[in-house]
Amino acid sequence: MAKKTPPFEFASLSIDAGKHINCELEIARLYTHSPLSVSVDILHGKHPGPVLLINAAIHGDELNGIEVVRQVIEKIDLNKLHGTIIAVPVVNVFGFIHKSRYLPDRRDLNRCFPGSERGSIAGRMAYQYFNQVVRRASHVIDLHTAAIYRTNLPQIRANLENPLAKEMAMSFGSPVVVDASLREGSLRAAAEEFNIPVITFEAGEALRLDPHAVGSGVQGVLKVMRHLNMLRTSRSKKVIEPMVPKATRWIRADYDGLLRSHVALGEKVSKDQVIATISDPAGSSEAPVIAPQGGIVIGQQTLPLVNEGDAIFHIAFFEEPDGLVEEQVESYLDDAIEELDDELKWGMTN
Repeated sequence: MAKKTPPFEFASLSIDAGKHINCELEIARLYTHSPLSVSVDILHGKHPGPVLLINAAIHGDELNGIEVVRQVIEKIDLNKLHGTIIAVPVVNVFGFIHKSRYLPDRRDLNRCFPGSERGSIAGRMAYQYFNQVVRRASHVIDLHTAAIYRTNLPQIRANLENPLAKEMAMSFGSPVVVDASLREGSLRAAAEEFNIPVITFEAGEALRLDPHAVGSGVQGVLKVMRHLNMLRTSRSKKVIEPMVPKATRWIRADYDGLLRSHVALGEKVSKDQVIATISDPAGSSEAPVIAPQGGIVIGQQTLPLVNEGDAIFHIAFFEEPDGLVEEQVESYLDDAIEELDDELKWGMTN
């Protein structure tokens, strides 16, 4: 006789195997004495396995991850799930309400972990969330977008020196995996202190829902779950072998004015190629933006108004031929849209 999976203990709750519950976790109070609560979904599978935390909107204006979390929850069959999912669609509730990246004290929550029980509102929120939620997980997927007025090619960032994080990163299926150093105060850095591997998915821009970002995010989360044996493996049409850039670099504006971009995300650029033009508002003068070396565009500014020194293009440089990387990126984005379309058709007929 199979051993029964024990309940999952969370806060004051005990969730039986095969159950899905939603709870509100109070993590701070506002000056009105109103509680600030985070909505947490817990899906406790029928079978034992890892505890995967999937969270989004640590920056309150980053919306793609919220939709990724919603769609992943919809797809889970608790009778087949091995392990437990802790799903938090909006971590920074205050920022989300105000369409802002930041908290009331203008601090970045992702520079405040593991937080302080008696610190600022940012420190207290980080402390409560980290200790009540993050430390209950064995693995974490942290969903992000670029900051406002920027957009990111779908990509994974992880500390590849951590073998568990590297395995998660490579299984996600993103065409580009950036070996990103740990920043003090970030969720990734704090979690690694407790041997909890974290990967960060970056895709799209703030205050927008991007079909490419959402579709690739959903499929990537499910692939990680299959890698962790939380879901049954499926036969994939294609196996993406992620490419790790040897370096990345932001190209900065040398002039002030109106930016006209000549390249798109995922596009290959060559050394000395003119990738944009900056002109003054009257159009009396203009200057080219030159690529310093060949690579792939993995991030760029979307606001056409630039000041001298602004970071406007994020270029990744690879050992592999740039044409091969560009082809893989295009295939990946096409597949993400195709899979999203299949889901929409399935939803209309079921």
